[in-house]
This record gives sequence, structure tokens and C-alpha cells, in this order.
Amino acid sequence: MKTVLVIQPGFPAEVPFFVRGLKRMGARVLGVGDMPRGSLPPVAREGLDAYLQVGNLWDAPALIHALRSWALPVKLDRVECLWEAAMEISAHVRQAFGLPGLSPAHTRLFRDKNLMRQALEQAGIRNPRYARASTRAEVLEAAQQVGLPLVIKPVAGAGSAKTYRVDSIEELEALLPAFGAVSEVVLEEFVQGDEYTFDTICADGQILFHSILRYQPTMLESRTQEWVSPQNMVLRDLDTPLFQRAYALGASVLRALRFSTGFTHMEWFATPQGEVVFGEIAARPPGGLTGELMNYCCDFDVYDAWGEAVLDGRISQSMERKHNVAIIFKRAQGHGRIQRVEGLEGLYRRFGRHIIRHQLQPPGAPRRDWRKTLLSDGYLILRHPDLAAATAMSADVAENLRLIAG
Repeated sequence: MKTVLVIQPGFPAEVPFFVRGLKRMGARVLGVGDMPRGSLPPVAREGLDAYLQVGNLWDAPALIHALRSWALPVKLDRVECLWEAAMEISAHVRQAFGLPGLSPAHTRLFRDKNLMRQALEQAGIRNPRYARASTRAEVLEAAQQVGLPLVIKPVAGAGSAKTYRVDSIEELEALLPAFGAVSEVVLEEFVQGDEYTFDTICADGQILFHSILRYQPTMLESRTQEWVSPQNMVLRDLDTPLFQRAYALGASVLRALRFSTGFTHMEWFATPQGEVVFGEIAARPPGGLTGELMNYCCDFDVYDAWGEAVLDGRISQSMERKHNVAIIFKRAQGHGRIQRVEGLEGLYRRFGRHIIRHQLQPPGAPRRDWRKTLLSDGYLILRHPDLAAATAMSADVAENLRLIAG
């Protein structure tokens, strides 16, 4: 039996299901984090054989000392981290215990967008033009190199946080205070096109499972325009020429970054000229309930699949794609508390058998800050085997489901 340590097993929301996947696939699962055990979600508590709470998860020497002092008569075989923010800490733990997986230096290829792009350029992979900057003068110089329009973001960011499109130097200068304590930023060529993901489960350098999700609109537009209802759809048919080129791009990126085992989440663009352009990649699963969408697409359990790949280097479940699966995120109109929900009953009358579930802020609940959470004020999940039908239903939900606040 292999013993796997999971860093912060109760957060983010999808991580407890990865804990469960390891347990179901036969691992002894340990957890370490700064949450009290009683605060862990039930799925995480049920999947853990033991849990160690530490006062400061971000102090690597203290964390390593606490793990070495933990009175457990087992030898660790792997350290897994499914949370972007804790990836580098996890790498230091692996290094200290001599375990396989991403080292600190290797992890930085997935965290530092400048290093990432350098590695991919060396491999001949098409990157947006980019430059790195840490002062106002460097930002302005970088903007001249990259050209307008451009995108500015933190060097080590996640989920499009603090990511902005810039169309003028004046707009760029006005944005700089928003980065506050961010020490370095990267400026990138703005790529016009449709945005997708390429998500994989790998073992020993081989892609065992892959999935493509379509963003409508792009993540940047969703994160900067309040009125938008983001629509994310996991796609069924991946045998089209476009998606075959995307697979080739994704596989070349994984080879260039020497990724071996685990989950990856890559974003890419299809331009109007037919070009497939790399966006960025993380050595972790996607967020936004994408794992659940994959499950509904294939009628399987992606968390168990990941656990089996990590432990045994294979996936034994059927991975046949059966449905296009969309999640539509809703942002309430107005401010204050939710007053009412409009359009939900009509959607169920029209599409009821295709709707998986919904979760919306109830009347009386405060409206959430849409800038801080992709889930916003709730969501609806639906699926259909036909792409045109799924797309039309998703657009109908985005248009006609409304939450009114006041």
C-alpha cells in the first residue's frame, strides 16, 4: 500500500474528491494543512487516514520539521498538491523527503510565466510575445516591446486574477496601482480568438486522459465585464482538425516542460486565422467545478481516474465521451441581497431532462463579489450529446435566468 501526503486536503472545494479518489484506489492517505480537522469537508475527513494541523503552512522549514516529528510509523511514497498557491511548498516537502514529483526548480516552470515561456520558446512552441517588469519604467519599456493591445498579469498568478487587457499607455499607467504588493508582472501580446482549455491526466509522461473545455466568452472578458454570464462547456467530440492540433500543441508543451505524472490545466486560443496559440499551463487540475463537468461528460469519476494514474500509472475506467456539458455562472443584477430568481421554472420546463442541477443564492442571501469568485451568485449545469443543442441551451440560460438583488 502506497502512502500519499496531500497538502491542504480540504481546500479548494474540489480537493476533497481527489483525497477520496486516492483512498478508493487503495492508498493510505495523510493530510497536512492549517485548517482544524473538524473544519475539513466530510469527504476529506472520510478519505484521510491521519491529519496534521500546522500553524503556518507557508513556512517550509517549519512544515518539514513538523512532518518529520509526526509520530506515524509509515514511509511517504508521494506528496500531492491540487492547489496552485501551495505548489511550491509541496515541492520543498518532496525535495526534503527525496520523493518523486515536481522539484522546486521544476515547479517554477509552471508558476513563473516568464520561465514557462522561455522553456517553450526554446522548444519552438508558439507563444504570445511577452516581457517581464518590476518597475514603472520597466513596464513602459516592456509595453513598447510587446505592442498594444496587450495583457498584463502577475508573474505567478492563477484564475485570471489581476489580469487586464490594455489598449493604451494611459490605460496601462492607470492600472499599475491595482497591482499593489505584486513584485513582478508579465506583459503579453493580446491574442484575439476563441479560448479553450486542454486538461490532462498523465502518468510517466504519457497522456492517459484529456479533456477540452470551451470558454464563452474568454476568461479575460468574463473577469472584467460584470454583466457577463460565463459559460464553460466540456466538449464531447475532440476528433475535429482543430482539436487534433490542440492535442498536438498540448502534448508538445508537456514534453517541453518535462511533466510526468498528475493533472495539468492548459489554456489556448484558436485565432480567426486558424492558428492554435498556447496561453499558459498549470500543474494542477482546473477549477470552476470542471472535474464535475468531466464526470457528466464521460459518466465516470475523474477523481478516481487521477488517483489510479498517480498510484498505478493507468486508468481502468471507460473514458468514452457521451455529452457536451455546460456550466453557466450567474451574477445578480443590482446590489445588496437577493430579492428573487427569475426564469428558472421556464428553463426546467424547456430543458428539464438535460439539466443536471443548479445551485443559486437564495432570496435573502447577500450578493457575492463577482470579482472574487468565478462561482458568483450560483450556477446551472446541463448536458446534451449534440453540440449545437447544448450551445443553444447554455445561451438560453445565460440570457433568461436572472437573479435580482436590491
